[in-house]
Amino acid sequence: MIEFPRPGRSSNDKGVIPFITSRVGEEAAPANLYILKQRNGSGLRLFYGDEDARDRPVRSVLWARCSFNADEDGLPTGEPEWKLMHPYRQMATMLAARCQICTRPARTPLGYVYLAGPKDEEPAQTQILTNQPPVCHRHVRTVQRLCPHMENDPMVFLAASAPLYGVLGTVYGQDASGAVTVVSSPARPVPFSDPRIPLMLASQLVRRLSAFRVLGADELLDALAAAA
Repeated sequence: MIEFPRPGRSSNDKGVIPFITSRVGEEAAPANLYILKQRNGSGLRLFYGDEDARDRPVRSVLWARCSFNADEDGLPTGEPEWKLMHPYRQMATMLAARCQICTRPARTPLGYVYLAGPKDEEPAQTQILTNQPPVCHRHVRTVQRLCPHMENDPMVFLAASAPLYGVLGTVYGQDASGAVTVVSSPARPVPFSDPRIPLMLASQLVRRLSAFRVLGADELLDALAAAA
C-alpha cells in the first residue's frame, strides 16, 4: 500500500496538481498475466506471474500495475496527464478516504465530500456510484477551478458514509489456444459480488453513496463554516 507523503505542497511549481493525476512517463507494466484454477476449486482466477501481496490491495482483486514518478519527498512529479488517474494512487486515496488533491483525511464535520460534473448524475437518484476519491474542505474550490469537467459548477454530494462497492477495469479470459485475452471492459462499475471479479484487472476503486445530500459548492462551504 502507498505510504502517503506529507501534504502541504505541490511537486510542480506551475500550480496544484491532484495527487491522483497520472504524470507523463508513468506507464503500465507489462501484462505478465495468467489464468489458473483457484486453490479452493471455486473456478478460474487471474494472476500475475510474479505477484505479491501489494498486487491485491482490496478484497483480493488483482490491481493494474503502473510505474511511479516521485520526488525525494514521495510526491508525484512530472507533467500531468490531466484526463487520467493513476490506478494505484486512485485506489489508495479512495480506500483510505483521503483527499484526492493533498492526501489529508477527507472527512469533514458533516461527512465526506464527493464531487461530480453538473451533468454527470441525476440528483434525485437514491444511489450514486463514484470512482472520484473525496476532497477535503480545503480543496473543494481547487477541484472546481482545476477540472474542466466540473464546468466551474460541480455537483456536490455530502455523504454520511460511502461503503466500498466494486471496481472499474478489464475482464480477462482465455482463447481457444489457452492464451490470456481481453474479454470486456465494462462501462459500469462491477460489484465485488459479481462472478467476473476473479478474472478482473482493476484500475479504479468505486464507492457507493446511498445516504447523501446534494448541494452546490457555495452551499457546502457555508454549511462547513457554520459547523466549524
